[in-house]
Amino acid sequence: MTVAKKGDLVFIHYTGKFDTGEVFDTSADGSPLDFIVGEGDIIEGFETAVIGMSVGEKKDIVLLPAQGYGEYSDERVITTPLENFGDEFKPEVDQQIALQMENGERVIATIVKFDTKSVTLDMNHPLAGKTLHFNLELTDIKDASEIPESSCGSCCSSCSSCGH
Repeated sequence: MTVAKKGDLVFIHYTGKFDTGEVFDTSADGSPLDFIVGEGDIIEGFETAVIGMSVGEKKDIVLLPAQGYGEYSDERVITTPLENFGDEFKPEVDQQIALQMENGERVIATIVKFDTKSVTLDMNHPLAGKTLHFNLELTDIKDASEIPESSCGSCCSSCSSCGH
């Protein structure tokens, strides 16, 4: 029996839930998530859980923030002058925008508040600080050279348009 190992291209159907049971993401109504094990393209705990699974196997896992999107950090909430965004920018609360930091890191930030002079941005991942529950089903294992060109390799789609 073949089991998933580092370097394999795996296909996983998953449903992610919060402690409350509320579903935050699922692949159930679409194609399975595919990624190469060991490439670091998805959250650590999710990837680690897949290692050793065989095709058809189902598994329930619980990931603490450190195994998922990290702890929530107040230091990742900043206020910046509205003028930094240009004259055409019309901020809205809960709007997500892509930013490139001085160190080159790309981040998705959420506008939490604004006024006529400034914008407050939350650069934490929307799932930071949350315990995540996943139901996993490994549907296939292939050679990594067979990866589809359309593959995003992100978990989960809530990362907002592949902003992983």
